Amino acid sequence: MYSRCPKCGYQRRPSEQQERDICPGCGLVFSKWMRRRFRPPEAAKGEASDRPNPGALYAQLTAPLFYIGERVVPLHFWSRLATFLLFVVWGWSFIWMEVASNEIGASFMHLVNLVFHEAGHVLFIPLGEFMTILGGSLLQVVVPLLVTGAFLWRQHDPFAASIGLWWTGQSMMDIAPYINDARDRQLVLLGGGTGEERPWMHDWYNLLGQMKMLEQDHRLAALVDLAGELTMLLAMCWGALLLYRQYQRLSRQ
Repeated sequence: MYSRCPKCGYQRRPSEQQERDICPGCGLVFSKWMRRRFRPPEAAKGEASDRPNPGALYAQLTAPLFYIGERVVPLHFWSRLATFLLFVVWGWSFIWMEVASNEIGASFMHLVNLVFHEAGHVLFIPLGEFMTILGGSLLQVVVPLLVTGAFLWRQHDPFAASIGLWWTGQSMMDIAPYINDARDRQLVLLGGGTGEERPWMHDWYNLLGQMKMLEQDHRLAALVDLAGELTMLLAMCWGALLLYRQYQRLSRQ
């Protein structure tokens, strides 16, 4: 009936032609919506449906987080399940790593994050010295957040967005050993040499030094690592819930 939902603005895809009276994004029933919208004025008097409905607003805001489409293709479901299990195992390996050991610095994901870290230093140059230094760690967290948002709001693929959120948590954990090393400066930096040998190259030694917080490096690192772990666990729970709902839809086909 509608190609674009008048309530949430969801654009129906060509493959979503079944149940055209229902919006795949927020579940709005178009026929009921039209009856309410075009009913005689006297019929609307005293109706509670015209009042602000917090429940409907909440459903509208959360609908993109749990959208699974009208039809679940078995091949897509099983491939997503395999991907999910891979990221769960991989994620737990990161969670069990010790911040002080910098085991995470030897991982493949560290190399991925490093690209955006170095790009962040360049990108934030116009904002001054402090933001130029902070920009490396900042961008390596912002990029996976942008990926998460793109999958969720533009691609309408919350499962892929949960993988983006997993990456966000992993990137936060990747920063924690760097923060933890601010006073010791024993990590080998890009290009060779430790922070002790080249203190001007150690981001968090300079950042915390400027803020007079060098003695808080271990505590801050632990907080950032914990935030990353919780973010990754949230992403895993989100992905598991989506797969469960997809499985329910799959079992009815």
